[in-house]
Amino acid sequence: MIERYYAAACQTDLPRPRSRDEIPGRVGKLLEMVDHAVVGYSPFFDVRLVVFPEFAHAVPIYPTLDELRDKLAVPIPNEHVDRYVASARRRGVFIQTGTFLEVDPKWPEAVFNTTCLIGPDGLLSRYRKVHPWLPWELHASPDDLPGYDEPMFPVVETEIGRLGAAICYDWLFPEAIRALALAGAEVLLRVSAYMDPWGATPPMDWWTLFNRARAVENMAYVVAANQGASLANYPPFSWPGGSMIVDYDGRILAQADPGPGEKIVVGPIDLAALRAERSRRRGHHMLSHLRPGAYSNLSTDRRGEGPTSPPR
Repeated sequence: MIERYYAAACQTDLPRPRSRDEIPGRVGKLLEMVDHAVVGYSPFFDVRLVVFPEFAHAVPIYPTLDELRDKLAVPIPNEHVDRYVASARRRGVFIQTGTFLEVDPKWPEAVFNTTCLIGPDGLLSRYRKVHPWLPWELHASPDDLPGYDEPMFPVVETEIGRLGAAICYDWLFPEAIRALALAGAEVLLRVSAYMDPWGATPPMDWWTLFNRARAVENMAYVVAANQGASLANYPPFSWPGGSMIVDYDGRILAQADPGPGEKIVVGPIDLAALRAERSRRRGHHMLSHLRPGAYSNLSTDRRGEGPTSPPR
């Protein structure tokens, strides 16, 4: 177990791809960023975890699922994942990839927005976005598929801690990130494409607000990589970046300056300190103070009715 190391949150500013033929070049660019993070900071500390943003490989730019399947979607595993595995093995790191648009023959009608956790030993898990950003994102949620039988919120035990990821809009739902924490996650990874004005600057700095809140309420580290694309590259939105590392008390340990652009920000992960705090604390230990019996309204599907309906 490696209890102390650094994580790198990487953000990209690349033109949006229009076909899957462009994905290999993007993977090559991201693997260069892995090398920059690991080799560049090696005189100072060991970077053992690298996280990339949502839409790093593909953006749902087409208006129908058929077009997304035909032009951008890929199965997982694939040759791109193999390249990440080779890099992770060579550098001795864990990589949370940016998202792919994924097709799976088990669910032929669906397209998923998927991020993969890669380690030196291979593909460790894949997370499919549970809360698509409606109405713009056409891809499916696993929760929409009858009989879906894979873990919706996987957490992986690794030598750098128990890692769990979720994608962008998922983080506005405390239940989603709490599911990762209850499964044992110590380091929460946010793969995101958070656009302006909900970025890292007041008065609507939701990006910073929710990263810090999810860290505090789950007593976990957060490594959050945000899309840093300019309006020209990923219209119709501009993307504020601001990638960050947050500790279990909500302290921002490192953050990229807000604004578009390709950037790498690094910050420390101290599992020994986290585990000591989780073991010692009696106050402000929300995970141990939960009262599941009091939240009976969460056990019933109430979407679109009652107090969960939008105001009219």
